[in-house]
Amino acid sequence: MFKDYATPRFGNIDGLKHVNNTVVADWFEMGRNGIFRYFTPDLDLSYEKWKLIMVRTEFDFVSQMYYGTDVEIRTYILKIGNSSFTTGHEAWQDGELKAKGKSVIVHYDFIEKKSKPIPEDIRKNLIKHLRDEEDIGKP
Repeated sequence: MFKDYATPRFGNIDGLKHVNNTVVADWFEMGRNGIFRYFTPDLDLSYEKWKLIMVRTEFDFVSQMYYGTDVEIRTYILKIGNSSFTTGHEAWQDGELKAKGKSVIVHYDFIEKKSKPIPEDIRKNLIKHLRDEEDIGKP
């Protein structure tokens, strides 16, 4: 599992004084950087080097998050297919699960415009972060 920390900024707060729900997508994307590095170690976003495309994402908001306390972002792998994998994400604040989500990402060749099998060495790295979906939301 990858762990990162996000500090809610004043501009992330909405009129109801909690972290706006649009911020969670950015935090979960940040949490995927460790996984992205398996495919593109230098995170070079050039068209020729980038190897991933997200095809689905979803979020569940469990409880409100507030300004003034860091949020722990947990990222892991839920499923690995031939050319795609599913990541799981959690946002924790003050020891409580506040949001959770999933995204499906495809190993993709932008020049050929088609998916590619996940290389075996990368698959082995992804397996190290595999987590059972029943464990989502558990400390």
